[in-house]
Amino acid sequence: MKKTLLLSVVASTMIMAGGDIAPVEPVVETPAPAVSGWEFSGQAALYYQTHDAFGYSDLFDQDSSAANAGLQLRAVNADLYNGIGAGVEVSGLATFDLENSVVSDVMQGFGTDDLDGGWISQMYLTYGFDNTSFKLGRQELPKALSPFAFSEEWNVFKNTYDALLVVNSDISNTTLVGAWVRSANQNGYGLGAMNGFNPSFNFQAGMPPILGTPASDMNSFEEINGDHGVFMLTAQNKSIENLTLTGSWYYSNEFLTNDDLNILWGDAQYNFMQNYTLGLQGGTVMHDAFETFNSGDDTVAFGAMIGGKYDIFHGALAFSSVDDGGFGVFNVGGQQTALYTQMMFNERAIAFDSDTFMVKVGADVFGGKVCAAYGMSDMGMGDYNEFDLSYSAKVTDSIDLTAAYAFMDADVEDFDDTNNVIRVIGRYNF
Repeated sequence: MKKTLLLSVVASTMIMAGGDIAPVEPVVETPAPAVSGWEFSGQAALYYQTHDAFGYSDLFDQDSSAANAGLQLRAVNADLYNGIGAGVEVSGLATFDLENSVVSDVMQGFGTDDLDGGWISQMYLTYGFDNTSFKLGRQELPKALSPFAFSEEWNVFKNTYDALLVVNSDISNTTLVGAWVRSANQNGYGLGAMNGFNPSFNFQAGMPPILGTPASDMNSFEEINGDHGVFMLTAQNKSIENLTLTGSWYYSNEFLTNDDLNILWGDAQYNFMQNYTLGLQGGTVMHDAFETFNSGDDTVAFGAMIGGKYDIFHGALAFSSVDDGGFGVFNVGGQQTALYTQMMFNERAIAFDSDTFMVKVGADVFGGKVCAAYGMSDMGMGDYNEFDLSYSAKVTDSIDLTAAYAFMDADVEDFDDTNNVIRVIGRYNF
């Protein structure tokens, strides 16, 4: 809930009637101070996750559990000086010493040795004229307009990017978005993140998800491609009623090698019968160096989904197919993908050499939302199945609560086992 620094003092008098008329007292008005223009908001978060580590541990054991307490404060001024706006967000994480008794890891941290600390998660300047706006600095990027470099919401706090963002709406029913992204911090898993640029390689190595390196360093904003960065151009059009068309192009010269990276991605979503949506997505990741990886081909991916809501019930069916070329589908600043079949933990199963089906059903009950999802992936290296069950509720206007359970069954080369995960998140927004 945003707090605006606005103080207004209003003085009034009442004339009482009946019999004699009382004399009117003189009114003393205190001049209201000028509006500062700053808006302040934030959140406090408690995050706990435990798993049985594919049979290597037990649920709720200290060695297989992670926790964070977080505080995030932000200040935004849309017109700081002459139309130039500014925004700042600082984030902090602590463990309350739980790593010595209840848990052994964190979901987000500051490297292998530093569990408590803080970082500047957003700091930017804005400016706009006519139908064009600019945003320069550290900021969040939305998945809907940047499917290969977006801020993920599943962890304690979102990952962010150092970027220049330009948005223009001169063309009727069309939004054009241009961006240059230089660096990002990685939104990785606690309890062994297997962070990295290409999540698909983890399954190629015969590794299950949720095992590997510690939680990512949120204070480390690494260059995505040196000083070259990555350029993005997205166009979104809504000229046809109920139809949203979105297309994105990413380009980075001399990416990893002396060759250039090109990504083309499209998404079409059509709303019908008021509460139902049909979606199609697809694209390709192209790089000449892919000749040394896998099959030597570019990545080609496709997805489809249909979903809707009836009364208190909602659900969706989704399918995705990604071939065995190149890097697969990824997010340069996080773990997840923009595929319709994305679940809590299945990104490494759906992002590369995989056909995936997913079904999701839910209902607005018990003062919140209950949702169950099942996904099955047929990968080149084996099979992967996941079942997710979650409950989320708005306890008050300011307090949100989420509890989730996930069951994973990985059957890949040199590895065949199951994993159970429990996650509980509480947030206080102010």
